[in-house]
Amino acid sequence: MSESILEKYGEARLPRYTSYPTAPRFSPAIASGSYGDWLEQLPANDPVSLYLHIPFCRSMCWYCGCHTTITRQDRPILDYLTVLRDEIRIVARRIPHHLPAGEVHFGGGTPTIISPVEFLSLMDLLRDCYGFSDRTRVAIEIDPRRLSPEMARTLGEAGVTRASLGVQSFDPVVQKAINRIQTQRQTADATDNLRRSGVGSINFDLIYGLPHQTVQSCIDTAKAAIAMLPDRFAVFGYAHIPSFKKHQRMIDEAALPDSAARNAQAEAIAATLAAAGYRQIGLDHFALPDDDLVKVQGAGRLRRNFQGYTTDNCETLIGFGASAIGRMKDGYVQNEVAPGLYAQHIVSGQLATAKGYRLTGEDALRAEIIERLMCDFRANVGAICRTHGVDPSELLAGNGRLKELAEDRVATIADGVVHVSLEHRFVVRAVAAAFDAYFDQSMRTHSKAA
Repeated sequence: MSESILEKYGEARLPRYTSYPTAPRFSPAIASGSYGDWLEQLPANDPVSLYLHIPFCRSMCWYCGCHTTITRQDRPILDYLTVLRDEIRIVARRIPHHLPAGEVHFGGGTPTIISPVEFLSLMDLLRDCYGFSDRTRVAIEIDPRRLSPEMARTLGEAGVTRASLGVQSFDPVVQKAINRIQTQRQTADATDNLRRSGVGSINFDLIYGLPHQTVQSCIDTAKAAIAMLPDRFAVFGYAHIPSFKKHQRMIDEAALPDSAARNAQAEAIAATLAAAGYRQIGLDHFALPDDDLVKVQGAGRLRRNFQGYTTDNCETLIGFGASAIGRMKDGYVQNEVAPGLYAQHIVSGQLATAKGYRLTGEDALRAEIIERLMCDFRANVGAICRTHGVDPSELLAGNGRLKELAEDRVATIADGVVHVSLEHRFVVRAVAAAFDAYFDQSMRTHSKAA
């Protein structure tokens, strides 16, 4: 990618487009009343996805952009789990049918901070409230430093099918700069224990753009990770937003790479993974050729949600826990972010919804275009518009941002199809933003485009 394109588009702060509209558009106008109505209207027999947020860690990683709380004691975790179980029951009572669970995802924080006994109890409750089958996929995010052999065995016993391990970087200089010391041995042991326990799919998360990171350290980390043979990689660019995440102020901004260096790091990781036989999935995921992500991408059915690129095709996502986001046919809802406020709602027997967004027909149209761009690097805007009963010229002809991207050869437009070149895939979010009706609002909380 040329320096001029990086200078023009790489510095822009843009959404990751794991949803559209994005979370900054959520409003308190959509609260528990709307959410309750939407739950009661869920159709029978349609599989749903479940997301459970566990907002606790034992220590703070300074790069972290998640909602989490640091605790050395178990009592806050146990108290939270009591409230979380109550929320699961409250939501289940609002749904008139016993719905099947298609996907279950535990995120954090550090979900495996839960004890094995508590995790099995939580899974039993989910099975009581939703229909599980041998097709239900259960995923969990893991800090390899905190995964005991007993917990690995418990995950296999509970039916976990995929584990996502945070690796980020194996460079000790980088690890010190982000307050996350993690050896290759810890990661390999966690991976081996999970596989021995029957967890069939392993994903590693890597990050580029961290302080003191170099192209060579990125390559070395990728090669060390490849040697452990994970099925997938997710490779993210570090989002430095210290005004929003105050612990990021511990990171030395002078040690952060510029956009050109970030792009070189991302390209180097992608080339290293490709040389090892991994296929690139969308913007930032990689998978072995026989992985389901590769199969759905080839079939044009790759999806994108709050966990990134996915095979999940459920229309409904039910979020549990503080800050958890849910998605319904009619819109989005988000729980109270602070665990204390979240608990107050649940203890009173109420849904914990703090804000949300009601989708319009135009939102659904733009969301489909943006998702296809993010997943396929192309979108047949003409065909998508026709399925929504909209004249495509309304989104194409007068689209000044799209015209500028075409003039800069970042994207091409022909017969209603927008295509992003492979050379410019790392600024695909800039092309997606050309279809974002709210582009100029709330950019403060987003990461750089490259």
